[in-house]
Amino acid sequence: MLGDLALVDRPCVAIVGTRQATPYGERVTASLVNGLVDAGVCVVSGMARGIDSAAHRAALARRGATIAVLGTGVDIAYPVGNRSLHRTIAQRGLLVSEFPCGTRPAPGSFPRRNRVIAALAQLTIVVEAGEKSGARITSDHASDLGRDVGAVPGPVDSPQSAYTNQMIRTGANPILCADDALALIGLTDKGVRPFPVDPSLHGDELVVWKALENGAAPLDWIVEHAALEPKRALAAVTSLELSGLVETGPLGELRRRRG
Repeated sequence: MLGDLALVDRPCVAIVGTRQATPYGERVTASLVNGLVDAGVCVVSGMARGIDSAAHRAALARRGATIAVLGTGVDIAYPVGNRSLHRTIAQRGLLVSEFPCGTRPAPGSFPRRNRVIAALAQLTIVVEAGEKSGARITSDHASDLGRDVGAVPGPVDSPQSAYTNQMIRTGANPILCADDALALIGLTDKGVRPFPVDPSLHGDELVVWKALENGAAPLDWIVEHAALEPKRALAAVTSLELSGLVETGPLGELRRRRG
């Protein structure tokens, strides 16, 4: 290990995925990491290109904790393009490897390190993964260890979401926002508070606001639940967004902002 050893005792969530991440995958990763970091969770990943690197960088940008599990010695930055990230995690997070210092990258090392990622985390989330992604190995190890496994749904025609959509179909927990992950590990986001009902709200805005009291929901659900015409519901949502009371999540779901 190289860095802050105390991080292994923090609540940890692993975020892993394809090396060929899409802008959608990187955007969702950053959104999830921001919510986890704000709740005091340490983000674990494998420092590979794509989703792994996006997770580490988002945690560092949020001034949060992150652990990188390597398929090399802790003194070897791989891929080479991650030298700066490797150095920053050593200074502000934790690098972990079961391989001796000086161990160079080898094909079998990376699937082997995936079981360590799964073991360190209470929950493993796969953001994007194709049919042959190494993230499958990590999620399988997590399941074997009796840990929770989650997946972010993606476009049905995206190769990068083929395995994550399959995971959800076969019983993995769907992860739409950080709150979903926090609930699975038994944490609530105590660092922030939902806005109280604003007494100045009235009419359709108040109806939509109350419809979101139990968490995020898509617009069509709000229309049905609040018994509003779609145009009226959309107008109310727009007004609430402009007021800073409601925001749209990474998958298009609406939720109350926190302050």
